[in-house]
Amino acid sequence: MSGHPDVIVAGLGAMGSQALAECARRGWRAVGLDRLSPPHDQGSSHGRSRIIREAYFEDPIYVPLVQRAYERWAELEAETGTHLFRRTGGICYGPAQSELVTGARRSAALHQLRHDVLSAAEIRSRFPVLTVADDWIGVLEPRAGMLAPEAAIAAALTVAERQGARVHRDEPLRRWRQDGNGVVVETDRGVYRASHLILAAGMWMPGVLPELAPALSVQRNVLYWFSPTRDTAAFGPDRLPVFLGELERGLMWYGFPDTGDGIKVALHHQGATTSPDYVDRVVHPAEIAQMKDLLERFLPAANGPLRDAQVCTYTNTRDQHFIIDRHPTSDRVLVASPCSGHGFKFASAIGEVLADLTDGGQSRFDLRPFGIRRVL
Repeated sequence: MSGHPDVIVAGLGAMGSQALAECARRGWRAVGLDRLSPPHDQGSSHGRSRIIREAYFEDPIYVPLVQRAYERWAELEAETGTHLFRRTGGICYGPAQSELVTGARRSAALHQLRHDVLSAAEIRSRFPVLTVADDWIGVLEPRAGMLAPEAAIAAALTVAERQGARVHRDEPLRRWRQDGNGVVVETDRGVYRASHLILAAGMWMPGVLPELAPALSVQRNVLYWFSPTRDTAAFGPDRLPVFLGELERGLMWYGFPDTGDGIKVALHHQGATTSPDYVDRVVHPAEIAQMKDLLERFLPAANGPLRDAQVCTYTNTRDQHFIIDRHPTSDRVLVASPCSGHGFKFASAIGEVLADLTDGGQSRFDLRPFGIRRVL
């Protein structure tokens, strides 16, 4: 690579890896930096599976973005010969007036998405392993499924390097500053100058963008895999969709069918606040007991031996929307993080968005909810 890079991407998890690949596809001189060696298990982009869904309960504004993400994931699969997406269908279920169910129905109606609304009896008939209350309903969507996060990051970095990008593993960004029509980046290994900088550092963002620190919180979350005790065929990906359930007001969980390593379940936005240097990576007996209690109540046939457990992190804004914007005082710098615990599915499309913005263009998507000034 002769001359200084056109763009440096700092952080090569979900968003950064896809942004680096897209920049390299466009023929730009690109460098990616990561403090570890991605894909790794120390951030937010691991755990073997991530849900992708279209009837987005969080806000209908995300639906066009995830529809583009489906297209870009398919293109990445074709480009690398890897299998990243498995379609299983997906169901959101809980009380009819719950945030989860009403939000999913609102997005489905507004964007005219294929979906079925199931009564409690219909949920039990279609998916007998799920325990639901008589007054619950479900929103079943056919396009939902599972993404493989580690494989997706590895595929994006393969594309990036194949297209000429340099990937600097185990090299964290320490400092940066805008300097005229470019950006100067410092690491423990050297000083780099580039025309543009994309910051996608996840939970490490406060270290590279201190002004964001008061607006961000890092949350510890645990992922669990259990062996079913009975009805094992009913947990297969051809029988059980990915699922999100609002079990009580303010208590939501999600899960995946058994693709060979057990039933994966986790709580959503329930973990303790932490910081990058002090994430407790030990899964404690009390946490396992809490999840087994929920399984006994709501998914009893899955309440078998624990096969595995991992800790991951959510990096959250107060409103749980993303940040995708230019730095407020440095027009050569884009900020693409955090994802507030629901961002992985969009990464293939957000990589494209970041490249469009780096190139001086406009995104086809409405990015106003993701503006950085709302959190400063």
